Amino acid sequence: MEQKNKQVEFLQWIIGTGDLLILNALFFTLYHRIKAYTGVNLYDLREIFLILNFCYFFALYFVPIQLHRSVVFLEKIVQRSFTLITFQTLLFGTCIEFLKQGSSLLTFFIIYYVVMALSFTVWRILVRVAIKEYRRRGYGSKNVVIIGAGKNGMELFRVVRNDLSYGFNLLGFFDDNECLRDIIPNYLGRVDDLAQYAATHEIDEIYCTIPGNNSEKISDLLLFAEKNMIRFYIVPEFYRNVKKSMILDFLESVPLLSPRNEPLQSPFNRFLKRTFDVVFSLLVLTVFYPPLYAVAGFLIKISSKGPILFRQKRTGIYGQVFDCYKFRTMKMNQDADAVQAVKDDPRTTRIGSFLRRTNLDEFPQFVNVLLGDMSVVGPRPHMLKHTELYSKLIDRYMVRHLVKPGITGWAQIMGYRGETRTLEQMEGRVKRDVWYLENWSFFLDLKIIFVTVVNMFKGEKNAY
Repeated sequence: MEQKNKQVEFLQWIIGTGDLLILNALFFTLYHRIKAYTGVNLYDLREIFLILNFCYFFALYFVPIQLHRSVVFLEKIVQRSFTLITFQTLLFGTCIEFLKQGSSLLTFFIIYYVVMALSFTVWRILVRVAIKEYRRRGYGSKNVVIIGAGKNGMELFRVVRNDLSYGFNLLGFFDDNECLRDIIPNYLGRVDDLAQYAATHEIDEIYCTIPGNNSEKISDLLLFAEKNMIRFYIVPEFYRNVKKSMILDFLESVPLLSPRNEPLQSPFNRFLKRTFDVVFSLLVLTVFYPPLYAVAGFLIKISSKGPILFRQKRTGIYGQVFDCYKFRTMKMNQDADAVQAVKDDPRTTRIGSFLRRTNLDEFPQFVNVLLGDMSVVGPRPHMLKHTELYSKLIDRYMVRHLVKPGITGWAQIMGYRGETRTLEQMEGRVKRDVWYLENWSFFLDLKIIFVTVVNMFKGEKNAY
């Protein structure tokens, strides 16, 4: 155990040292390059060097290194790298400004931030890949045992064995049903045999999957683990029916489990998202929307009778109804609020088909964003008829309304756009909308916007 802890500490030390080497090397390289072109000069480089590294360590306190964990998603590595460098750069720039040396360094700090953010991201992704490969080869693994060979125990066994990069060396199972001896892999004995086994084998972690009605036995196992400095984890019994992550919280000393993490419950995250929505929508509405409205409006008017904008009741956050705006892409008809557009829909005009294919028909919804009914990114708002229908057929359908609907969303860039012919297609859309709600980050929003813009130029086969 001590050796494995030292390996983790050594790994963190390597990552931190690499961070500092990149931080200082890039800073001084950029500084001397820009100094040669602009004549900008920092008066005392030794003082700047100390401030630079202090700001890194201060930022690291709030965004600690997590690359050594068993499960780290690529997207989180990118997000945390950008967060760390953003915090460090803002702090560093503030310190330089207090030293009265920052007035002519704006260009330098912009270049420094971009280069550092990209370099740190690439460096940490490479480190994570190296760690996974290191563990896949069997090095630095933690010795674990599973108590209970029921459905949860076997599911845990499957997860551990399917990906060796998690860094687990499964020693085997303990279960009181001795009939399983010749059925399950690595049967080590009854639960009471754990103490004797641990005396002769090094165990780093115990995963308990036995039912909760064995509370006395679970308490004994926990006490044994703590006396022997073994980390102890409980897989809750209800996991066999609720196959999803749960969030632990406390009401004083009473533990509470929530079925999902919602990053947008944080006031800061909501403020960040709303600020971006307002700034981004104002930019679009003042720069791109006026000429688009003039050209698209003229073509819509000559293509068929009716208004330029189409207004429809849609379901918003918490089930509230709002008026959603779009460029009109169809001839005036009685089925607009009840029937989805389909491929080769005879109601769609020629200009309407182009607007749909390029997503340009959605641009008036930036007005909805500015009004606060929608967000730039979020689950697409559905017609009231669809909300009423699918809320009865799909269990988690209404969960998607815990956040504001968006002009584009995770489901859309994953291919779930346009007509939903089958219940399975709508379930797929809802599944991805709920995933977005549970995994929101500012960088995820930026990624979705970027892919949406790319798709606007490529065109989408489901956009009709």
